[in-house]
Amino acid sequence: MTTRREARPASVAAVRRGDALDVANLPSYGFGNRSLMWWGTAGMMAIEGAAFAFMIVIYFYLRSLSDSWPSGGAAPDLLWGTLNLGLILVSAVPNIYADRAAIDHDLGKVRICLVILSVIGLVLLLVRAMEFTTLNVRGDESAYGSVVWMLLGLHTFNLITDVADSLVLTALILKGPLEGKRFVDVAENSGYWNFVVVTWVPIYAVVYWGPRF
Repeated sequence: MTTRREARPASVAAVRRGDALDVANLPSYGFGNRSLMWWGTAGMMAIEGAAFAFMIVIYFYLRSLSDSWPSGGAAPDLLWGTLNLGLILVSAVPNIYADRAAIDHDLGKVRICLVILSVIGLVLLLVRAMEFTTLNVRGDESAYGSVVWMLLGLHTFNLITDVADSLVLTALILKGPLEGKRFVDVAENSGYWNFVVVTWVPIYAVVYWGPRF
């Protein structure tokens, strides 16, 4: 009859004896909060999210001091900003699938999702360039112009950096050979892209609908 002592795993017995545990086959990378990159990305999103929040507060503070809003001009045209909103929400779909495929180490799906995401990202940059031409105010024209250009400029910076990151990852994934940590890079890029998508919703509402109410 097998006793509980005899059924104990050999690795546990080895630890009890003080022997070294063989970790040679353990992965050298991890997803989520087991990755240092995850913590760095989370910290960056917290800082940038706070900056967006401060700018929105400043926007409404300046509006409360103004007799007319927007001051000295018309509200931004809705076409390009709304198109950007639709595209960036659509981009969340391949981004989510890219994240799941990376965790599952499904190289084929990762490649497809990154290509789609990169194409959408490039289109978003073109649409964003058109947005700046239809704000109906210069950045140095008034307090209203300054805060609107700052909000849009901050989000554009995030958009450019993440599109560039997606393009680089796409090239690396398509070229190969791959290390497992590349899947971690894809997952972390997906997390930051979600941040870019989510933050655009309140910024769009403030920039395009704030002057209309």
